[in-house]
Amino acid sequence: MQAASPPSASHQQVKPSSTTSSTERCGACGPGFASPLDAMKGPREEILYVPCIYRNTGRNKPDFLATVDVNPKSPNYCQVIHRLPMPNLGDELHHSGWNTCSSCFGDTTKKRNRLILPSLISSRIYVVDVGTDPRAPRLFKVVNPEDVFWKCNLGYPHTSHCLGSGEIMISTLGDPAGNGKGGFILLDGETFEIKGNWEKGDKSPPMGYDFWYQPRHNVLISTEWGVPKCLGYGFDPNDLKKGRYGRRLNVWDWTTHTYVQAIDVGEDAAPLEIRFLHNPDAAEGFVGCTISSAIHRFYRTERGGWAAEKVIQVPSKKVEGWLLPDMPSFITDILISLDDRFLYFSNWLHGDVRQYDISDTHRPRLVGQVFVGGSITKGGTVTVCGDEELQSQPEPFVIQGRRVSGGPQMIQLSLDGKRLYVTTSLYSAWDRQFYPQLIRDGSVMLQLDVDTEKGGLTVNQNFLVDFGKEPGGPCLAHEIRYPGGDCTSDIWV
Repeated sequence: MQAASPPSASHQQVKPSSTTSSTERCGACGPGFASPLDAMKGPREEILYVPCIYRNTGRNKPDFLATVDVNPKSPNYCQVIHRLPMPNLGDELHHSGWNTCSSCFGDTTKKRNRLILPSLISSRIYVVDVGTDPRAPRLFKVVNPEDVFWKCNLGYPHTSHCLGSGEIMISTLGDPAGNGKGGFILLDGETFEIKGNWEKGDKSPPMGYDFWYQPRHNVLISTEWGVPKCLGYGFDPNDLKKGRYGRRLNVWDWTTHTYVQAIDVGEDAAPLEIRFLHNPDAAEGFVGCTISSAIHRFYRTERGGWAAEKVIQVPSKKVEGWLLPDMPSFITDILISLDDRFLYFSNWLHGDVRQYDISDTHRPRLVGQVFVGGSITKGGTVTVCGDEELQSQPEPFVIQGRRVSGGPQMIQLSLDGKRLYVTTSLYSAWDRQFYPQLIRDGSVMLQLDVDTEKGGLTVNQNFLVDFGKEPGGPCLAHEIRYPGGDCTSDIWV
C-alpha cells in the first residue's frame, strides 16, 4: 500500500514552545515538558528503572524492578541501588509506562509518580509508587489477570501509554487463551481500576504489540508481533509462512476508537516498535520489522489514509552453524531523538547498534554503528559465509574484563541525545534459545556516547551494569525508563 508522500508528511523540525521559558518552570506546569525541544533541555538522568526477569532462567525467583544509579559523580555509579521484587513468580515483566506524561502537560493536578508494569506472560499489571521515594520504589497496586480476562477479553499486555485524558492505555498481544488479538486495556488514572476496552466496533486486528497515538491527526497505529501461545515457547521456523507472525500496521480512528485500515509491510515481517516523530504536527514516523530486518517509514497520504515505504533494509548473512542458512539482523528496538534528527535501532542477532540521520525521512543516512555482542562474533559456533556489509566477523565484545553474552536489544536515549543506554535481553524464551550463555551469565547495561553534530557512536568503557552479579543470581534486564520521562514514553499532543 504505497502512495506518494504529500508535502505535509515531510520532515518538520520541532519548534521550541513559547509557553515555557525555562525547564525549571515545568514542574509547576504539570508533568513532563511543553515540547520535545524543551525536554532536550531537561535535567540529566541520575537513576534508571529497569525490569529484571527470572522467568526461564531456572532460578525460582520473582521478577523485580531495579533502580540503577547512573550519576557519574555518585559513589554508587553503575550499581543497582534498589530492588523491588514482585509478589508472584513467572510474570515476565517487559515494558513499562507512566500514569501521566507530557501529554498531560499544563495540568497541575497530575504528577508522574506511578510506573505501570504490565506482565507479558501472567497478564498481571503492577502499579509502582516511584513518587514517594524515587530511589526506592514500592508496590502500590496489583491488577489481577482475572480482571484483565473478564473485563476486556484480552491477555498478554505489552505497551503502556498515558493519555491526555489522564487515563492509561495498554496494548495486548492476544486473548486470554493465547490466540492472537489486537486490543487495548483502559485503566483509570487515579484508581488504576480497569475501565474496559478502549477499542469499539466489530473489527479488530488479528494480533497486537506496540502502539503510538497522535490526536492532531486523529490516529493511533499499532503493530503485530505474533500469536502469544506460539511465542511462549521460543522461535519456531515452522511458524513462518503459517501466519503466526505479524505483517501489518493497524490504523485506528482516534476519535471513534475504531479499526479503519491495515498496512501490509510483508509476510513474517513482525513489525515491533513504532514511533511517530516527536513533533506533534508531523504525520509520519518509523517502525522496525524484526524478522524482515527492515525499517519502514509510515505517513499520511494526500487522501487522508496512511501508507508505508521501506527506507532501510539490513541484509541477512549467509551462515553455517545456526538455526537457518540465512541470519536476519533482528531489529528489536528503535527510537527517535527528541529533535527528530536521528533514528537509532538495535540488531539483536547481528550485534550492532545503528544511528541514522533522518533529516530527510525518505532517505535515512547511516552515520554511526558499533558492535557490542551478537551471534556472528569470531570464535563462536556461527560461521559467516556471505556478508554484504562486513569484510570479516566482528571480534567478541569485552568490557571491563566481562565478555558480553547476547546482543544489543532495548535502547534508551538521554534527553539531550548524547548518551544511548543499551540492554541485552529480548524475551526470556528467546534469550534461552538464541543465547543460552546469556541465561548463565545474565545481561548487561551499556552506555554509548553519541556524536550529536556529525553522528557517531562509541562505547563508554567506564560504564557497565552487570546483572550477572545480582544477589538472586544472574537475571535478564530489559527496558529502561527515567523518572522524568524519555523519548519512548512521552507523547506531545
